[in-house]
Amino acid sequence: MPTCLIVQHVAPESAFAIADALLRAEVEIDTRRVFAGDEVPRRCPDVDGLVIMGGPMSAHSDEGFPSREAELRLIADAIDCGIPTLGVCLGAQLLAEAAGGSVSAGASGPEIGWGPVELLPACAGDGLFDSLPNMLTVMHWHGDTFSLPPGSERLIGNANYPNQGFRLDDRAWGVQFHLEVTEAAVDDFVTAFAADAASVDGGADAIRAATPGAVADLSEARDRVCQRFAGLVAAHASRNDPILL
Repeated sequence: MPTCLIVQHVAPESAFAIADALLRAEVEIDTRRVFAGDEVPRRCPDVDGLVIMGGPMSAHSDEGFPSREAELRLIADAIDCGIPTLGVCLGAQLLAEAAGGSVSAGASGPEIGWGPVELLPACAGDGLFDSLPNMLTVMHWHGDTFSLPPGSERLIGNANYPNQGFRLDDRAWGVQFHLEVTEAAVDDFVTAFAADAASVDGGADAIRAATPGAVADLSEARDRVCQRFAGLVAAHASRNDPILL
């Protein structure tokens, strides 16, 4: 049975629609909840996919982030092994750093709440983002950014943060924003990170008010991307299945 390893840094930021798509594709999920003390392997175990979720810690500092080094090694091993990998928000920054990029504070300041991203022409033919609308409104919750690692291709950007999404070697993707969210997920974010939510125009109430319509508009693209990733994980398992003679 295919297996996907998910690294979850904080309780409010689970894999949401990504996990739903994996389960529908009959992929077994191994979630390492580092906030609860779960160990993160430094090398990829016998898995067919890797997902690194978000969190409030910094991808370029070990302070308050004891699993950072292990995660960077894990991601690098997944890249070397050609395992389908998806990094979300902090996970995208870790993917960039593990592959030779760098992470720094964003010059535009924190980007919080619903906002647009542009899908660039490089998305044509991409394994996850092909044939999606040119513009999407997604959930942002970050203050850091990253440089593109060597050999990667920028897929998604916006005026505040040009590097919002990238692809590496057709097997690994990083997205700075939260495409995976549901209405319940956004409510968890707003509740858990109340100070961040209060910093935007209209505060938490404005984010909550925009959420039902934004999630409805995003759901088709969200589900398509998550289903495609789940399909890659399942296909990786099939490729590695022994041939019975």
